[in-house]
Amino acid sequence: MYLIKKSKFVRFLLVGVVNALFGYSVFALMICLGLDYRYSLLIATICGVLFNFKTIGAIVFKDQNNRLLARFIGVYLVIYLLNAESLRIVKMLGINMLVAQAILVLPLAIVSYFLNKTFVFRGNRQ
Repeated sequence: MYLIKKSKFVRFLLVGVVNALFGYSVFALMICLGLDYRYSLLIATICGVLFNFKTIGAIVFKDQNNRLLARFIGVYLVIYLLNAESLRIVKMLGINMLVAQAILVLPLAIVSYFLNKTFVFRGNRQ
């Protein structure tokens, strides 16, 4: 419990599990409904950004300043582009989109943490 209260990274990982499940569920639903992986990813990313902004800001960085939303969206644009390019590559390799997205969640979450810490919630360092 002490580690959860003191470590932003641990809180980020725990909140990230909820956020990842939310985003992956939206992505999987769109794929199952027959949407192309690019549109599925776009819809999941838009829904995820709005959900994640509040959970990451409030729980991880203890900052609920809505003025940070533009920078947060910028970080997620970078994450989206990395994700889309990664999915494009794995599609060429013949890997199932659902499996590929599940594999990409952790590395992209780590990149997201450091980008958010550096560019979005930088005023609240501990």
